[in-house]
Amino acid sequence: MKGQTYIILALIFALLIAVFAVINVDPVQVNYLFGTGEAPLILVIIVSVLMGVLITASVGAVRFFRLQRENRSLTNQLEKKNSEHATPNEFSAAQETTEKADDASQAKDTNTDVK
Repeated sequence: MKGQTYIILALIFALLIAVFAVINVDPVQVNYLFGTGEAPLILVIIVSVLMGVLITASVGAVRFFRLQRENRSLTNQLEKKNSEHATPNEFSAAQETTEKADDASQAKDTNTDVK
């Protein structure tokens, strides 16, 4: 449901930008880094939005891959620690074996005391 909401909001945002850009078609003077020029305002708006989308997506992708790498590293560390220690089932089985051995030795001691 969250993904659908995101897509719907993105489409509404894109529609608003498109309507805003179509309304503003007058030529404007654009100051570039090494000069100036004229361009239709619609192009300036669309290029600006696309640059914002690309920058945001690249920052998001870098963060995504960094978190994915960290997750993989932590998963490997957890698997390594779990392989070093006994699993809960093995621990329970060992504990039951120890308890049975203690009960058997106590029963043996009790039988020897009675004789």
